[in-house]
This record gives sequence, structure tokens and C-alpha cells, in this order.
Amino acid sequence: MTLDEEKAAMRKAAMQIRGTCDPALGAGLAANVMREAPPPPGAMIAGFWPLPGEIDILILLHALAEGGWRLCLPVTPKRGLALRFRSWKPGDALADGRYNTKHPIGPEAVPDYILVPLLAFDRAGNRLGYGGGYYDRTLAQYPGAYRLGCAFSALEMPQIPTGPDDIKLHAVATETSIIRFQPKLES
Repeated sequence: MTLDEEKAAMRKAAMQIRGTCDPALGAGLAANVMREAPPPPGAMIAGFWPLPGEIDILILLHALAEGGWRLCLPVTPKRGLALRFRSWKPGDALADGRYNTKHPIGPEAVPDYILVPLLAFDRAGNRLGYGGGYYDRTLAQYPGAYRLGCAFSALEMPQIPTGPDDIKLHAVATETSIIRFQPKLES
């Protein structure tokens, strides 16, 4: 089986598992991040607007905004390009984007701490995305940014198939815990 075939099979399995999960478990994820892995003071946090079925990180984004952190959300460009980010705060208008995404219309921003959506992850810090490569291209452009995956704990897999362009996470936040893979970001 090729790498692409392995990833496609795992995506299918992860989507089935995710379909049994409650997006409202994002409240637990938010509590874990704020308690165990808060971003450094003054960091620009790149969030994402959750797609249907993804763990809901909106509670986390609101908590971060209330705590004084600056936020931005991605703008999804045409396939093959990296994401761009625009400043956002709760209540700001959002425009419709590609692939049923939503994005702000504020000024461009450069993130220091990136909340990364994913379909599955493993204990080595690997993530499985949707297959477009957007986040891997984006994370490569911000090598100094802290990378925190956001997922349901049920999406942990024994091993994620990876290739040379796949970028590891520093940690994953779930509704049950924070799982760290690489050294903690210094505050």
C-alpha cells in the first residue's frame, strides 16, 4: 500500500470515529489548554473556525480573547498554497471561504502559537489532516511557532503514516488532557 493509500484509509477510519464524538467536548479541551498549556503572554494565536464534526474550539478562542491574547484565523487559498491569517476577535464578521470554511476580513497577522485541526494523531507528534497539505505548508512557513493540535481523544491512533513534508506537533489538546511531544515552549 502506498503512503497516499495508507493515509486515505486512516482518514476514512478517523472520520467514522469522529462521527461518534460530541463537538461540545471542546469545553474540556478549552479548560485543559487554559490550565496546562496557555500560550505565552502577548502571543498571536492562530485558531480555526471548526468545521461540522470537529471538536469545537470556540470556547477556547473566547477564553483566550478574554485573557487578553490576540487572535487570528486562517484564510484558505487555492489548493497548493499555504494558509494566510487575518486578525479576529469574537463578534467580528466572518466571510465564507473555500471548503465551507469561514475567515475574518481583518488585517493580516503572523501567528506565534497555532491551534491545528486534525483528523488523527499519534504519540510521536504526527497528525493526519484532510489531505490538502494546507497546514503542513503553513507550519513550514512558521518554524518558530508553537503547534498545538486540537482533537477528540478518540482520534489517537497507534501510528500515523507520514512522509517527508509532514510536520510534527509540539502537543495535542483533547477533552481529557494535553499530550506533549516536544519541549515546552518557553514563556
